[in-house]
Amino acid sequence: MAGSREAIAQERQDARDRLIVAMFAHVPFDGWTSRAVQAGAADVGLSAARLFPGGAAQAAEHASDWADRQMQYRLAERDLASLRLRERIAAAVRARLEVLEPHREAVRRLIGFLALPGNVALALRLTYRTVDAMWYAAGDRATDFSFYTKRALLAGVQAATGLFWLADRSDGQAETWAFLDRRIDDVMQIPKIRGRLEKALGRLFKVPSAFRPSGQPKG
Repeated sequence: MAGSREAIAQERQDARDRLIVAMFAHVPFDGWTSRAVQAGAADVGLSAARLFPGGAAQAAEHASDWADRQMQYRLAERDLASLRLRERIAAAVRARLEVLEPHREAVRRLIGFLALPGNVALALRLTYRTVDAMWYAAGDRATDFSFYTKRALLAGVQAATGLFWLADRSDGQAETWAFLDRRIDDVMQIPKIRGRLEKALGRLFKVPSAFRPSGQPKG
């Protein structure tokens, strides 16, 4: 029974993937809309209402998930263990953009759709999933203070690099990859930022010995 459910879920995911890829061709003309979803579905003989009853918003969520999975597939083919951490992160950001390169105008429209006031929560959720997948692929298993800091900083790097990439017409997107390297340098400052922050908090909340609860170490 469990195997049957998994097979059905995989079949549904595959159908949604096909629809999303077909939809990309219509987005430059119809925008990120239910109309584009329906046009893509018609191209591949699928039901938009059955696969994406939530319309354009649900399609946006799946499109982001599709790009994340394609990124992970590409990274799985590389020997990331031989790379430095900053190189792994750069490889993840680059792999996702390379997946989306044939659909650049659709990505532009998707970003505009996610920027609408009613879609802010969705945009934040999708961004978090993407950067979490990137850090995980890079081998990060942190559970401490740095877990959220890393993801917040990488979200900024990914967003800035994505916008730069949309406007980049350099050969092989060379300018985008140079821009990405500069932004990754900022993320690699996390240990220094964390050390300064912890020292500052330690000074701020240090309790004088006269008021220290009994049994608390003197530090």
